[in-house]
Amino acid sequence: MLAALLLQTNVWASSSGSSKAPLDGAYPIVLSHGIFGWGDSDGDGLISMLEYWGGMDRYLRQQGATVYAPQKTAANSNEYRAAELKNKLLYYMAANNHSKVHILGHSMGGLDSRYMISNLSMRSKVASLTTLNSPHRGSPIANIIDRVVADWLKPFVGTVIDSLTALLYGYGSQQSLEGLASLTTAGMNTFNQYTPNASGVKYFSYGSYMTWADPIQHPLLAGLQPACAIGGQIKGLGSRNDGLVPYESLKWGTFKGRPSTSWYVSGLDHLQVSNTLYTGQAWFDVEDFFLSMATNAKNSQ
Repeated sequence: MLAALLLQTNVWASSSGSSKAPLDGAYPIVLSHGIFGWGDSDGDGLISMLEYWGGMDRYLRQQGATVYAPQKTAANSNEYRAAELKNKLLYYMAANNHSKVHILGHSMGGLDSRYMISNLSMRSKVASLTTLNSPHRGSPIANIIDRVVADWLKPFVGTVIDSLTALLYGYGSQQSLEGLASLTTAGMNTFNQYTPNASGVKYFSYGSYMTWADPIQHPLLAGLQPACAIGGQIKGLGSRNDGLVPYESLKWGTFKGRPSTSWYVSGLDHLQVSNTLYTGQAWFDVEDFFLSMATNAKNSQ
C-alpha cells in the first residue's frame, strides 16, 4: 500500500511538472561585482571569506541556473576591469562549453560589463546585461572624493589605499583613484560616448533608493545620502539616491523598477539591494527579487 502511494505521488509530481526549476534552460548567469567587491566563485585574499552576493549565487543555482561569480581587480578603471572580465569569461565558457551568458552587474560591475560587450568584441557571447544600481551617469560621491583630495596628495592617498586593498583582496594591481575617477559624472559622460549599446544584446536595469537617511536601517550609507542628494540635484540627476548613486543615474536600457518593500522600510541602499554581506534580506525578499531578474533575463534569450 505504501509503495503504491509513493508511486502515485511520484507520477503526479512528474506529470504536473512541479519538479522543474524555474531557471532550467537559461544561459549561465554571470554575477559581476562592483568597485571594492570580490568574486564568490574564485575569490582570493582575506575578503573572500565573506560573501559579496549574500548567498544569491547559491540560491539561483537552486532554482536551476548555472552561476559564475568571478573576481576582478577590486579598484581600477572600467576599461581595465572589463579586460579582466573578458579573459575570465572566455576561459570559463570554453572550459564548460557555453556559447552565451547572461550578465548581472552590480554597481561598477554593470559598467565594466557594458564596456566589455561594446568594445572588447564580446557582444556575440552575451545574451543580456542586467545592471543593478550601476552609476551609468556617474556618482556625485565620486565627484566629491575626486575634488576633496588635492592633486598633490592623490599619489600618496592612492598608494595607501592600493596597498591596503591588495592585502585585503589578494591582488597586487590596484588603481583605486583611477577607479573612482571612472565613476564621476564627467568620467561617465565620456564613457557613454564611446560605449553605446551593442546590437543583439538586451539591456535591462533595476535600482533602489533610500526614502530618507535612516541611520538604523542604513548604518553604512545614511551619512552619504544627503551629500549624494545635493550633488544629484546639481548634476540634474535628482535627489533620490541609494547613498552612492542617484536613482536617475542607475537607469539604463529597459528600466524594470525597484524591489517591493513593506511600508516601514526606508528604502534600500547601495549594498542592501544586492544583499552584499547579507545586509538586504532583513528588509525585503531578496530571493524573489533575484529570481525575477534572472527570470527576465531567461525570457529574453
